[in-house]
Amino acid sequence: MTGLPWLSVLVFLPVAGALLLALLPAQRPLLVKQAAAVITLLDLLLAGMLWTAFDASSTAIQFVHQAPWVPPLKITYYLGVDGLSLPLVLLTALLGFLAVLVSWNINHRVKLYFALLLVLQTGVLGVFTALDFVLFFLFWEVELLPMYLLIAIWGSPPPLGRREYSAMKFLIYTILGSAFMLVGLLALYFSTGTFNLVDMARADLRNTAVPATLIFWLIFFAFAVKLPVFPFHTWLPDAHTDAPTAVSVILAGVLLKMGGYGMLRICVSLFPQVAYTWAPTLALLAVVNVLYGALVTLRQGDLKRLIAYSSVSHMGYVLLGIAALGEVGLTGAVLQMVTHGTITGLLFALVGLVYDKTHTRQIPELGGLAHRMPFIATVFMIAGLASLGLPTMSGFASEFLVFVGTFPVFGWYTLLGASGIVLTAGYILWMLERSFFRGPLARFDHVGDATLLERVPLVVLVATIMIVGLWPRAVTDVIRAGLQPILSRLG
Repeated sequence: MTGLPWLSVLVFLPVAGALLLALLPAQRPLLVKQAAAVITLLDLLLAGMLWTAFDASSTAIQFVHQAPWVPPLKITYYLGVDGLSLPLVLLTALLGFLAVLVSWNINHRVKLYFALLLVLQTGVLGVFTALDFVLFFLFWEVELLPMYLLIAIWGSPPPLGRREYSAMKFLIYTILGSAFMLVGLLALYFSTGTFNLVDMARADLRNTAVPATLIFWLIFFAFAVKLPVFPFHTWLPDAHTDAPTAVSVILAGVLLKMGGYGMLRICVSLFPQVAYTWAPTLALLAVVNVLYGALVTLRQGDLKRLIAYSSVSHMGYVLLGIAALGEVGLTGAVLQMVTHGTITGLLFALVGLVYDKTHTRQIPELGGLAHRMPFIATVFMIAGLASLGLPTMSGFASEFLVFVGTFPVFGWYTLLGASGIVLTAGYILWMLERSFFRGPLARFDHVGDATLLERVPLVVLVATIMIVGLWPRAVTDVIRAGLQPILSRLG
């Protein structure tokens, strides 16, 4: 693909679309929704074009767009993708389009809602494509305001939720992490004289002006908050519980992955020796995430909160794969980010449908829904089985690679982490049984199944889960190409 800087078009098309939405009449909400759907669909098609044009046999950065930005400080506008970032770019574009479809019933301040969704998509895409640390940091901050407003304005109102509290908690945690990242960014600049992440990866950072270990942990903290890593996870259940459905899909699907991606792109890539030294600590944190998240999930009575805590557990597998610092484990960690995005995005979309039709998310108040909404119940079962790692589904492929890659390095930690699958099976199957497979309740006699439009995102995500589960090489071959430069530094 030559000619236009396609990667820049991909990143900034959503924010350009947000400006277009601002010009549309507020009295025509359907037109606003249709415009948002077309814009995100174009972005998805462009991401698909980049995927098909990507050379998986090359370890080089591809589709590069680079230009001077602030020459005195050596800050450049530098976008590019490799096998590490491209799967996450495609995932972001896919979930961005599906989030618009999931939001079709939004009727409050429609223009602002969809404009914020589009700005949020630009911020996330920018994080996955920026190769200048200042540009990376700016895109990292761009997603804060849209996410805050989407939760605070369209989230669950009292007494069901505490949307203002949850939005502010998300903002405070993320800004705190960003402050640490900024300090680490400046320390790197004073040590290397550049903000270029590719040049930094080639530099020897073992004898920096600021100790390399300190820089590693300053930057790692920001990514640990976003992933999230225990004990910096407490913002996530609140944010998920009170966010509107589409925002939960984006939050679980791609925002959490910004943390795992940053750990690989910056912490492990720039500081391989520090990563080796502290790998046992990272593995321990990962196991705590897996088991703590799963045990707390067992106690949840709210469907959304249950899936939120399950995300804490499943992100532990990402950190476990990273801690192994080997090709198989790192491949599994990146694949886990991709598969978790589709599986958990599907689960949150389903919870949103259940709530819209029953007006409750409390599991003890549900029951027998399979009799009233068989399509939703069937897809919920598929998503739940994918979450617990059933073979032939994408969740199994990613977790299997994590365990195979980690066991030779951290045998006991791997066994403890694998026990989380048993807990996952427990809370998923128990939730399905209580919500869908008990006797039908009279108060749900009026409840209907998913409409045709509501089925589209569900079918797309189920297809993605099955395709990756049956043919994981479609993604892992691309991922391995992106991991080779990191592995060469680790080697």
